[in-house]
Amino acid sequence: MVTNLQHFLELPLDAPGPARRLAKQLGDLVSAATAGDAGTAWESALPCRRRPGHRACPGRMVLHRHFDVSIPIGWQCSGCGDRGRISNWADSPFDLRRRRLARAEPVHQILIPTDVAATLRELHLLDVDSQRLVFRIHPHATGKVVLPATEDGLEELIGSLAAEANHESNRPRQRRLDRAFEALNGAAGSNGA
Repeated sequence: MVTNLQHFLELPLDAPGPARRLAKQLGDLVSAATAGDAGTAWESALPCRRRPGHRACPGRMVLHRHFDVSIPIGWQCSGCGDRGRISNWADSPFDLRRRRLARAEPVHQILIPTDVAATLRELHLLDVDSQRLVFRIHPHATGKVVLPATEDGLEELIGSLAAEANHESNRPRQRRLDRAFEALNGAAGSNGA
């Protein structure tokens, strides 16, 4: 699949569900690719959207972003091999590249359940640094996923998660947010963060 991200940025309100889901998937792919390092392919925690044989593909998205922003982002599923490129992604709302130097701090590799990672990707109140943490999440051999975060980054993410949970009126979503908050708080305590 070869796509131009600009075609999906301002979908009309009456756009069909499949178009909205594809736009969300493309935005997530760009966010993950730009949260990671340029010049190297890496496997993200983003699930494949395909359903071969009416079953969810177990694969994860492998992403590659070149140093030159005019080159499309490449993506491929680690399971089914579905692949594509996304052009015109630079400076979009999903572009999470660092714009300034960051202070070097120790990064903790925090294991969290995959459903918690999915909940974190749905958060609305995240700053760019927290979004970068969420989209750098990658799979672990245990079946869980790894959230690479500094102590300050994890604290900021937990604070944003708590704020969103406190203002959520949808009960099922609030339960998911509360579960994610408990998982991150527990991880912060066990990592000494």
